[in-house]
Formats: sequence, structure tokens, C-alpha cells
Amino acid sequence: FGLEADFALTDPEEGESIAVNGACLTARNIKGNRFYVDVSPESLRRTILGTLQAGSRVNLERALRLSDRLGGHLVSGHVDAQSQVMQRRNAGDFTLVAFSLDASLTRYVVEKGSITINGVSLTVNSCEAERFAVSIIPHTLAVTTLGMLHEGDQVNIEVDIIGKYVEKLLSAKTVGGSEPSRINP
Repeated sequence: FGLEADFALTDPEEGESIAVNGACLTARNIKGNRFYVDVSPESLRRTILGTLQAGSRVNLERALRLSDRLGGHLVSGHVDAQSQVMQRRNAGDFTLVAFSLDASLTRYVVEKGSITINGVSLTVNSCEAERFAVSIIPHTLAVTTLGMLHEGDQVNIEVDIIGKYVEKLLSAKTVGGSEPSRINP
């Protein structure tokens, strides 16, 4: 499908990765601020991209260059699951939003850890079984689509990838169930 950025796509390259609501997609046929992406069946299954309609607003982000500052947390653009807005309430200038969380992902979400919602890196305020909450600052509400969220809306979420790698490394076993080999100094 086709997309149009509301910011300058300076020096875009054919085949460049651009995150669309947090889903890393490959840009093609780039002309000015317009480009097209192909969305795989896996991406359609895991994300809310298939629910978008012509004119839908989305969060767009170009891939980070390794020489750039990291202003949030590590985000791969590989959406883990869809989530639903469970509650939204104002607290002064901030907006507190609670989301559902698939039970298989709760072990990767920790208080004061990072989570990505529709491609926006946020800090987790609290987490419980199958639910977590974030506090969204006024600037983020104004410059992303998170300001348009209502209770019941579906979003893409990506949990912190570091937790997944740590879990895999700690559970690593070699063939036959023995501990992994170690290099001795």
C-alpha cells in the first residue's frame, strides 16, 4: 500500500526500512514524500496494518543510523502482538493509558522498562498480569498518533528485545541437554 509522510524524506533509498506504526517495512517506488510498501501475511497477522484505511494517520520513522544518538530504547520494528487500549485518563497535562497484554509477553514487560506502542518508545509505569500502563507526555501526544487513541482501539506493541535475548541466553542448552561449552581463560 501507499503512504505519504508529513515530513521531508531527505535522501531516501529504494529498499530502505521505514517503520509504519512500529512495523519495519521496506520502502519502494519513492517519489518525494510518497512511497509504497509490501506487507507480508505475517505482518498482517501480527499487526494492525490490515485494519488501516485510506487516509489513516500512522507513525512513521526511518531506520536509525549507527552513528546517531539513541533517544529511547532499542526498537527493531518487529511487532510482537496487537494490544488494546483498556483505559485512558488525564492526569494534569499527562495522559495515562492502560493496555492489554498477551500472557506470553508479560515476562518481557517490567516497571520502568521500555515498550513500543505503534512505534513510539515509552516507559512502563506499571505492569500486572496481562495489562500494563504508560504515562504519555504532552509533546508525544501532539506529534504522534497516540494522542488520538481511545478505549477499545487496537495498537501494535513491541516488547524490549533485550529481555528476549537474555531469556534465550539463560535457557540455552546444547544438544543432549547439557550446559553450553565455555571458554576457559
